Amino acid sequence: MSDECHLCLLGLIFLSSLLTGTSGVDDAYVFISSGEDVRLLCNNALHDCTSTMWLYNRFRYSATVELIALGLKKTDTERHERLSLGPDCSLNIKNIAKEDYGYYSCRQYVNDKQQGTDTHVDLHVLHVSSSSSSSSQTEISAGRSVTLSCQLYSFAEVSCGDWICSERIELFWVNQAGVKLTRSDSRYQILSSSDHCIITLNTTLLNEDHNREWRCNVTQRDQVKSSVTYTVKSSGEKTSSSISYGRVC
Repeated sequence: MSDECHLCLLGLIFLSSLLTGTSGVDDAYVFISSGEDVRLLCNNALHDCTSTMWLYNRFRYSATVELIALGLKKTDTERHERLSLGPDCSLNIKNIAKEDYGYYSCRQYVNDKQQGTDTHVDLHVLHVSSSSSSSSQTEISAGRSVTLSCQLYSFAEVSCGDWICSERIELFWVNQAGVKLTRSDSRYQILSSSDHCIITLNTTLLNEDHNREWRCNVTQRDQVKSSVTYTVKSSGEKTSSSISYGRVC
C-alpha cells in the first residue's frame, strides 16, 4: 500500500470487521466478483417471510428502492429477474453486476409496524475490464498491448480511499502461479488510482502468453475476500474473462 495510507484519520474507521457472510447480528460486509451469485442474509427474519422487506440504497443517503415488499418481489426494478427470496428470507442476487454494489437492508413489518431493528449488508463488487474491448471477448494477438483495469465498487460513508486505508484493504495483481506482480517487473506497468480503488495492469502479449492467467485480488488484513481471473487467448483466438470467488469462512 502507498505511504498515503498512513495519513488516514483514526476516526474514519467505521467498519469494525470485514467478513464474507454475516458480522454480528445487525451488519454484514460482503465482497464478491461481478458475474457471481450472492446470498445476503437476513438476521432479523421472523418465522416466515411474509413480513420481510428488502431495501436498497446505492449510497447511504440516496433514494431507497424496494426490492422485496412483505415477502413479494417487486417487478418494477431493472434487476428484478435476478432477484429471489430464500426460504430463510435471505436475498439472492444472480449474476452480480458492478452496479449492484451498495447498502441493503432487511426489515420486518407486522400489522404495519416495524419489528426490531434492520439487518444491514454492505455489498462490495470487484470488477475487471479490458481496454481492448467493452466485453470480455476480444481478439488479441502477440505483440499487442493490453490494459486490464481492476476496480472495487464500494459503498462507504467516507471516501473510497479513506475506507481502504482505514480497513487495510488492498487491490493487487498476481500471475497464475499466485506471485504478486510489482512495479519492479519490467514487463508490467502497474498503476494505482489516487484513492487506491482501481489498479491497472498493462503488458505486451507474447506468444507464450497463450492461456496465461492474471488475477486481481482484493484482501482485507491480508485475507483474500474476492478475486477475478483474466485468461488470455492469443494467436488470433478470443480473450475470455473467468470469475472465481474467494471467501474466508
